[in-house]
Amino acid sequence: MISYLGFYDMAPVQHANDAFWSLIRQHLGCGPERMTRPDDLWPLWRSPDLLLGQTCSLPFRQHLHPDVTLVGTPDFGLPGCPPGHYRSLMVVREGDRLRTGARMATNDPQSQSGWGNPMDFLTEQGITPGPVLITGAHANSVRALAEGRADMAGIDLLSWTMFEELGLLPDGLEIVGSTQPSLGTPYITAAGNDPAPIAEAIRAAIDDLPDDLRAALHLKGFVQHGVEAYLSEPIPPQPTVIAA
Repeated sequence: MISYLGFYDMAPVQHANDAFWSLIRQHLGCGPERMTRPDDLWPLWRSPDLLLGQTCSLPFRQHLHPDVTLVGTPDFGLPGCPPGHYRSLMVVREGDRLRTGARMATNDPQSQSGWGNPMDFLTEQGITPGPVLITGAHANSVRALAEGRADMAGIDLLSWTMFEELGLLPDGLEIVGSTQPSLGTPYITAAGNDPAPIAEAIRAAIDDLPDDLRAALHLKGFVQHGVEAYLSEPIPPQPTVIAA
């Protein structure tokens, strides 16, 4: 069996995620002793051995939903967001602005927070990005902005908040907008697995997690939005020009 809860798993909080998984495993009564932290998530998400994993809403609704079972969604109590939702911050270097033709950094074109939400926002503003720099992580996107390799980016609000708390945020960046909330990063299990006991174990683990670890992970609760709620959100166009 495989488990993975790595969407907000910066090195300084990995011990908190490990403790969270240990409690889930304890309440569930089964599962691997240690979580997997792979570089390539697609094989993990599609594995028939997946007991509990975390994915992003965009790959879930675009590719994964026919082949996995939705368990639920963590709630991080983010300001301006309903339970189980998040939003993205539009970020530039200080003194700059969002503008057509500007080079945009994204952690991944399959990321709701790094691509889907920002593209919805830019489209509403009548702004078309120029070449798109794919960085592989929100932390890499903020570094690309600070180093001048990109001009604008959409950063997951929770990631930004944790970067600030952990001293991982480069100087010289400015928030110039915020997207509308969208459904958050869902927990999934392999097709055919019963999600009910997994959901119960997650709720119990959140309740049992020590206050300092729960605060480190910003975990406020667990909600269950149906698959149709995820599928109702739009799928953004993919970038056409990739920056070197």
